[in-house]
Amino acid sequence: MMQQPLFGRRVKELRRARGLSQAALAGDELSTGYLSRLESGARQPTERVIAYVAERLGVDRRVFEAPPSGTALARALSIASSTDGDEDVEDLLSALGRPDSDDPLLRWRALWLVARSWRKRGDTAEELACLEELDQLADTLGLPELRCRVWASLARCLRSTGETSRAIDVAGQAVRLAREAGLSLPDTAAALMALVSAEAEEGRLPEARAHVDELVGLVGECGGTPLRAEALWSAATVRFRQGDQEAARDHIERAIEGLDSRADVTLWARLRLAAASLYLQSVPPLTGPAAERLKEAQSALSYVGTPLLNQELLTLRAHLAFEETRFADARAHLDELRRDEMRLTHRDRLRAGILDGRLLIAEGYGKEGRRQLEEAGGEEARRAYGIGVSAGEKARRVPGAARKGTT
Repeated sequence: MMQQPLFGRRVKELRRARGLSQAALAGDELSTGYLSRLESGARQPTERVIAYVAERLGVDRRVFEAPPSGTALARALSIASSTDGDEDVEDLLSALGRPDSDDPLLRWRALWLVARSWRKRGDTAEELACLEELDQLADTLGLPELRCRVWASLARCLRSTGETSRAIDVAGQAVRLAREAGLSLPDTAAALMALVSAEAEEGRLPEARAHVDELVGLVGECGGTPLRAEALWSAATVRFRQGDQEAARDHIERAIEGLDSRADVTLWARLRLAAASLYLQSVPPLTGPAAERLKEAQSALSYVGTPLLNQELLTLRAHLAFEETRFADARAHLDELRRDEMRLTHRDRLRAGILDGRLLIAEGYGKEGRRQLEEAGGEEARRAYGIGVSAGEKARRVPGAARKGTT
């Protein structure tokens, strides 16, 4: 049953989101005065009016329904959405499996929270499954904001698994929808960031550069916000892969300097991990700045660390130890990394595999190291990093490569 004033508020919200006037929504079937009374909650809608308004807005009529507060899903969602932690995800998953959990809006909200939790944990397979269902629900609900958000998140998730071609297609859909529907700045920026990341991963750097320049221009007036920091981070990534290391360092440091930890402490830490990674991949590696940024990130992650972020920190500490020729420390970090379920992105796993091969050579196990480099550094790695991975090339980059076993 449609309840007022919820129905009227929802109609007004959807009408404004689409940039429609009351006259445009009313069309030939309703008077603007009647629609105004509906939106204010002064009139109860008939079934014919509900169907007509839903058709005009291009949504499923269930969008207007009041949430059934007595269902297990509604109760679990209320509990989960009132906390900052992820401890209630299991209750949400249980409620989602009940027969009374078919309300599309409730399912959307619940699955969105669950997907966010899986992302924090670094469980990409579970997150991907949630996002695929959210994509289907977005089609049912017909809300462009939800479509854009799930497509941007889905593209980011696909990129992290190495499915960059599909990620580009999905992110491109999100960007087009954001532009055509005139969506908010955060939604448009999120779609552009997803597209830039996927294009850069695929090696389509001219397209990524054009889109990231558009992104930075779009958020240029949002100084000190997480949105601007992430845009500058995206720009740093593209500049670095284009070979402009100085510009990349400038962009990532501007992102760091412009974000107060109180605005988003997790992003504050992630920016420092990103800066350390950039410094360690520079030629030559900048170990001093990298060590400083890792120390800062570690202090924050002691409070807000997730399994994924802790693995990223551990991997970067291994890279730093290797570049400083502390091979025993590098090996200890890699061994610790393998003790738990691997949660790193596809790219970071490739880099860890390449590091393992280089470290084996430095430790005197040339044959094993070359085999590891060949396995970890195939065509996919060359495309991703723009580096050669032949034994000779790698040996020349390994400190102490003239030691036994490297010939």
